[in-house]
Amino acid sequence: MHRSRIGVVLIDHPAAGYEASADFWAGASGSPREQDRPTAEHPYESLRDFPGGVQLALQRIGDGTAPRVHLDIETDDVEAEIARVLALGASMVDRREDYAILADPGGVPFCVVPVQTGAAFDEHATSWP
Repeated sequence: MHRSRIGVVLIDHPAAGYEASADFWAGASGSPREQDRPTAEHPYESLRDFPGGVQLALQRIGDGTAPRVHLDIETDDVEAEIARVLALGASMVDRREDYAILADPGGVPFCVVPVQTGAAFDEHATSWP
């Protein structure tokens, strides 16, 4: 048995338009921006949590990728969750050391990642056989 849930909604923008987009989404969501801004080494910036502890975050991506929104499915067993979503029709895009980038049957990207939201995961995750 393992558990998973959609834990993070990420708004992805290439570096060229990142600052303006980050300012926009911070204002739209009513969230102050972090003082430490994303870099190539740490491309994430948290904005706020939604009800249920789902996080809204920004990701600074490479200039070769179009702006998009993607979801992170967090899990206590990355391998089991990858197998589960592949069986549902997802396809593997890229396997990294501790997470994977996949696409749904329509081509929308998402990630399967280790637990990121702590207590919110424990409270809201779904258990799978």
